[in-house]
Amino acid sequence: MKKIIGLTLENCVHVAGTMNFLNLAEKENYKTEFLGIGVSVEELVRLIEEKRPDIVGLSYRLSPEPLYKILEKLKDKINNNNNLQNIVWLFGGTGPTALVAEKYFFDKIFYGSEDSDEVIAYLKGQKNCVEEIYSKNLIDRIKSKYPYPLLRHHLGLTSMAETISAIEQIAEAKVLDVISVAPDQNAQEFFFCQENMDENLSGAGGVPVRTEDDLKALYKAAQRGNYPLLRSYSGTNNIIKFAELLQNTINNAWCAVPLFWYSELDKRGSRTLKDAIVENQQVMAWHGERDIPVEVNDPHHWSLRDAHDAIGVAVAYLAAYNAKKMGVKDYIAQFMFNVPAYISAEKDLGKMLAKIELIESLVDDGFRVYRQARAGLGSFPPDLNQAKGQLAASAYLAMAIKPQIYHVVGFCEAHHAAEAEDVIESCKIVRGIIKNEFLGSIDLSKDANVLRRKVELIEEAKVIIGSIVSLNPEKEDPLTDPDTLVEAVKLGILDAPQLKGNSVARGELKTRIISGALCAYDEDNARVIPEKERLENIVKKSKSFL
Repeated sequence: MKKIIGLTLENCVHVAGTMNFLNLAEKENYKTEFLGIGVSVEELVRLIEEKRPDIVGLSYRLSPEPLYKILEKLKDKINNNNNLQNIVWLFGGTGPTALVAEKYFFDKIFYGSEDSDEVIAYLKGQKNCVEEIYSKNLIDRIKSKYPYPLLRHHLGLTSMAETISAIEQIAEAKVLDVISVAPDQNAQEFFFCQENMDENLSGAGGVPVRTEDDLKALYKAAQRGNYPLLRSYSGTNNIIKFAELLQNTINNAWCAVPLFWYSELDKRGSRTLKDAIVENQQVMAWHGERDIPVEVNDPHHWSLRDAHDAIGVAVAYLAAYNAKKMGVKDYIAQFMFNVPAYISAEKDLGKMLAKIELIESLVDDGFRVYRQARAGLGSFPPDLNQAKGQLAASAYLAMAIKPQIYHVVGFCEAHHAAEAEDVIESCKIVRGIIKNEFLGSIDLSKDANVLRRKVELIEEAKVIIGSIVSLNPEKEDPLTDPDTLVEAVKLGILDAPQLKGNSVARGELKTRIISGALCAYDEDNARVIPEKERLENIVKKSKSFL
């Protein structure tokens, strides 16, 4: 373990930068020690001889002129004292003082404008090579930065020119690791049969990409700054062909695909539910064969339609299970907090911990899980100042699950689609939360009420999963069998209030927030329905429904 000492020189008392650097170094397993404010050259020499550090970090953030004499004196001491040699010398300051330091003996100079990723990369032993600091592979980028999460934000303005310009600005700001490109609905559904597009809807929901060159232009725009990775929403039709397109143009960082959705279930595609499940599984397998990470985003699709918490937890396991069985090796598990918007923090965290325990029970040498947290879009108020508070509060809570990726939702989304300035500001808010988190925080995941809710939801989710298996126990693997999964939806084992009137779903589930949790609810008798009872009632009604 290498030892770093840090201090400010002579009459400089500006210590925040030094302390931040030492905190980062400690997280990277250096032994660190802060030796004081305004340390003279003579005292510095004495301290080095006493402490015997491997690395000495000096800071000076005042007017640059006096620094010349200070460093000249220190240079003479180094040249005449063997104990001061074979040490790595670092300097941190302002732009003007760093220019003075350039003329001296420092191995590394920090100018005050560096992104934290660059500082972390240095501490990890990486050079100033862009290719090394900013990996173009998601898993390598996670490993290079963890325990600090990668930041992701979606972007899709109403024209190619606006979106390209925004990507360039965001990349230059060096605040975001992954840009999720949002193609408009026309592109998602009709990219390969553009004669079916309604051009009156061009730009609705995202950027109107129409050619491979459009996607390549978006990728080119990101090749600057901190070289953010790009990823895109999946198509809702021809989705394997769309996956190939994304891989060949933007080097899609990971695939996000549903298991049940983009079908007759949500009307975002024309596929039958069974056809959608089959094709979505094929897309998982296609990416698994190519060692491309996969996210299966069903848990929040169900929760966003007001399915109660136990269904959200059960589907989180079901999604990860299907990904593993389709050959996915690196699984991105997304945990959407604040769904519904009025869920309490302790019940929300309990739900996420239940999902994590079930999902990560699948981990083995061939299946790895990476946690991605985010805030639910519906939790953001249109008042922009309140929305900034919500972004910060949700991010703070999400840090309790130690995510490898944090999906930043722009604070402005309830007011207007995020533009470059909004994305950058939102990322800076979350970066501030992360910085404070790593100064030390309360471990909310150990709270007794949180853990009690986690246990409750795991038990209820297992009842749901068991019920699905019991539909066709003779099947080799009911949890991946499309017919069984369709039957689970038709019967209402998997159901949501907002599916009422849907031709393929039951749509009879009633839910309500009770003591901060979203529960299955019996409106006639004003009580929460235990999951075992709910499913027993479904079995009794199943014959008449089918």
